[in-house]
Amino acid sequence: MVSLVYFFFLTSLVSVWADFNVSTHDLKVGLNQRKSFNVYLTKPLSQNVKVIIDIQHKDLISVETPEFVATTDKLQYEIFVKGISAGHSTLSLNVTPSDVTVFTDAFVRVTVEKSDTIYHCSVVVGWIYFLAWSVSFYPQIYSNYKRQSVVGLNFDYLSLNLVGFIMYALFNCGLFWIPEIELEYFNRYPKGLNPVQVNDIFFSLHAVFATVITIVQCFIYETGSQRVSTTVRIVHALFAIFIFISMLLAVTAVIMWLDFLYYCSYVKLCITLIKYVPQAFYNYRRKSTVGWSIGNIFLDFTGGVLSMLQMILNAYNYDDWESIFGDPTKFGLGFFSVAFDIFFIIQHYVLYRNRKDYVDIPGDCHCDIQEGNSSSSTCTSA
Repeated sequence: MVSLVYFFFLTSLVSVWADFNVSTHDLKVGLNQRKSFNVYLTKPLSQNVKVIIDIQHKDLISVETPEFVATTDKLQYEIFVKGISAGHSTLSLNVTPSDVTVFTDAFVRVTVEKSDTIYHCSVVVGWIYFLAWSVSFYPQIYSNYKRQSVVGLNFDYLSLNLVGFIMYALFNCGLFWIPEIELEYFNRYPKGLNPVQVNDIFFSLHAVFATVITIVQCFIYETGSQRVSTTVRIVHALFAIFIFISMLLAVTAVIMWLDFLYYCSYVKLCITLIKYVPQAFYNYRRKSTVGWSIGNIFLDFTGGVLSMLQMILNAYNYDDWESIFGDPTKFGLGFFSVAFDIFFIIQHYVLYRNRKDYVDIPGDCHCDIQEGNSSSSTCTSA
């Protein structure tokens, strides 16, 4: 008899349980414009509840119906939002009594923009720099093929590039394709967005592919006396030890796999800071840029400038200058890459504009190779 009463008691509890949810978790609103989203219930309530809409930043948005009563005979409610000032805010539900429904997933990230035109310009700029960076690998590949030589392409730069893009691909693929890691991310940032998009996946995997093709060329074409330096081998060893220890910590559940992916991204950031130095120094030693594709530099420069332009456009449109000055890492890395691209352009067109390739040849001989004609050379005794 007691078991039967307990069963009916549990049944009655389950019968009144319902979930609040929203029609969209992301809403874009123009300045002084209004848009709506729907709050809905998965099934009818057993009693009326009071719903209050909490606004994260009340100076950015206003809600026409900040509170309402959800009744037992209605499953959907339309909520109107008006943009007051540019920026980002979050709306969430607070339900009383709270023991008859679940409302943790009932939130909306609202973005108030100054101009829809600026938004579309930002999207176009984003696609252009994405294409510029994606294509930037091929001038070097073509130059190697045309010259049948990789002399002039620094192997330290190439090896650092490969490791960096592998780390970047691991981060993107892990966070995008592994549900358990994505769940860890949302548990840590309940109202956040997955930062990895499909174009991030494509770019990182394509970058690994293109870099591998370039490395294969190093085994086929003339290389001269080039090799990966001892210094960079030590750097690779340190990165490998760091990643291996991080993986062990993730396997033994000391850290989350999400943290392991973040550590991979930190390696990528470090490599971005140092990878251009060996090539710049190599050009200086040779007093030449032959073999180092200037087309790659122009495309990388274009992508870097446009990526910073997009950040500035978004910061202005959403009045979110903290995204640049509050966390300068991304902007700083973009600026650092562009600065090196400018330096390479100066090396190519100003410092070493005669563009002669001085290649160390075993047997105390130096060959003077004109750009674009690796077969014509003049040897002089050293």
